[in-house]
Amino acid sequence: GDIIVTQTEITTPAGTMPLKGSVWNASDMSRTEEKISQTGIILAIIFGILLCGLGLLFLLMKERKTSGFIQVTVTSAGRHHSTMLPALGPWSFHQVMQQV
Repeated sequence: GDIIVTQTEITTPAGTMPLKGSVWNASDMSRTEEKISQTGIILAIIFGILLCGLGLLFLLMKERKTSGFIQVTVTSAGRHHSTMLPALGPWSFHQVMQQV
């Protein structure tokens, strides 16, 4: 992101703020969706014709996709800055929270 933290200060596009007394917030604005994989559908059709019901097992193949952002906000010495980080997976929010 665009927030740099040193031992004594926080540097953002809004300016430099003291690290001591700063308040950090993070909001998870991501979502993870699960759907049947396209590969599973194709294999179910192919093997469904060849091996009857066995092809239906391929419909159990799931694919997960995470989209959205993690919003990180810092306030210190009367200044405020907010940034959005892309959510790369369901673990993204936990990773950001470990850094905040």
